[in-house]
Amino acid sequence: MYAGFFGLRADPFSIAPDPHYLYLSERHREALAHLLYGLQGSGGVVLLTGEVGTGKTTVFRCFLAQAPDTCQVAYIFNPKLSVTELLRVICDEFGVPVRTTDAGPATIKAHIDPLNAFLLGLHAQGRQAVLVIDEAQNLAADVLEQLRLLTNLETTERKLLQIVLIGQPELRDLLAQPALEPLSQRIVARYHLQALSEADTLAYIRHRLSVAGWQGPWPMSERVLRRIHRRSAGVPRRINLLCDRVLLGAYGRQQHRIDTRMVDHAAREVFGHRPAAGWRRWLPWGMAGVLALGAAAAAGAGKTA
Repeated sequence: MYAGFFGLRADPFSIAPDPHYLYLSERHREALAHLLYGLQGSGGVVLLTGEVGTGKTTVFRCFLAQAPDTCQVAYIFNPKLSVTELLRVICDEFGVPVRTTDAGPATIKAHIDPLNAFLLGLHAQGRQAVLVIDEAQNLAADVLEQLRLLTNLETTERKLLQIVLIGQPELRDLLAQPALEPLSQRIVARYHLQALSEADTLAYIRHRLSVAGWQGPWPMSERVLRRIHRRSAGVPRRINLLCDRVLLGAYGRQQHRIDTRMVDHAAREVFGHRPAAGWRRWLPWGMAGVLALGAAAAAGAGKTA
């Protein structure tokens, strides 16, 4: 809605993943390096954790883009599965057929045997199988134990299956439990992705505005950018939500420059806090005013047509 007002080609702060807006901070590059390092070793488990919205999915997408062609990747994004369901999904993702009988559902062995044969075949071709599980903090203990057993599929040279676990900080706590120590010992690389630094937040915002087509003086001073960093805690998804609302509010007020007061009020609204008393004064029409401007613009376009 506000893109045209600011002379932008598109909304710069959509939370939808868009490779055109890719920005890798130093921390993201470190996380990516850990994932790629795991591919170069003899196999095992690689662990990537981080708070919600810190960019784990962004790192994973970069990982997929940079993984060698010799890697065949299976991706599981809904890990709330039983052991047999997990094995079935792994086989499906790798395209491994599993025989079923009239006696009932396929057993664990009925999944493991063809999977092992498939992995041996890949190894003979000089290729590598990588299993990536997102939201891995939701894995049950017995499923994690089965993953550990999958790491036992090996040759005399290396593990046949590289496992990457991606999840929120609770995953670290889960793997620290004594019962899961055998799996924890198989982790060959681990990285906890933290929020952006203040410098990276400033660079991130300017990068997205530039990609969207911003020209001319920046709408936000460094003081305003630092306030956005503080209000968003440097979490990329929160930065996007806050900046999007700030620009929308500026559009509603027909103002091209952003100040810290606007950031504070937008933060209260976007992050669920009760708006301060002055909210309606700095944005005279509130969200209704923004919608009214949009409706007026649409009506004007209709008359022109």
